[in-house]
Amino acid sequence: MKKILTLLLLTAISLSFLSGCSETVDNRITFKNDALYKVYVNFRASLITVEPGASAYLINVPKGTYTYETTFEVPPDPDITATTGDNLSGEVNLTAGTKILIYYTSTLNESIYTLFATITTSDNISTDDPLSP
Repeated sequence: MKKILTLLLLTAISLSFLSGCSETVDNRITFKNDALYKVYVNFRASLITVEPGASAYLINVPKGTYTYETTFEVPPDPDITATTGDNLSGEVNLTAGTKILIYYTSTLNESIYTLFATITTSDNISTDDPLSP
């Protein structure tokens, strides 16, 4: 009887540890476009179109480091010059449970349309090394 109880106890403990592991990870990327015109994001060999004032969501993205490239719709006025700002291309690193926001904005000053992107992540990117600056 003791062997059966011991075996059941070990089985229950093993199952509790295994049930905590998940096959999928909750990695999410949000592309939010508050620019004046459409943006197009090339991510993992897919082209994602984000309308002005809208967002596009990617969920359950596998862990890893990925590159992205952004292009954008230019103003229809031929007198306006389009230029690029910061963070329109780069890398994102996803670990378990990472949430990333890539936020697009634009300016239109003196006939120059400029698109910018900012990136934030839920991961702690600080270092615990006391010797680092």
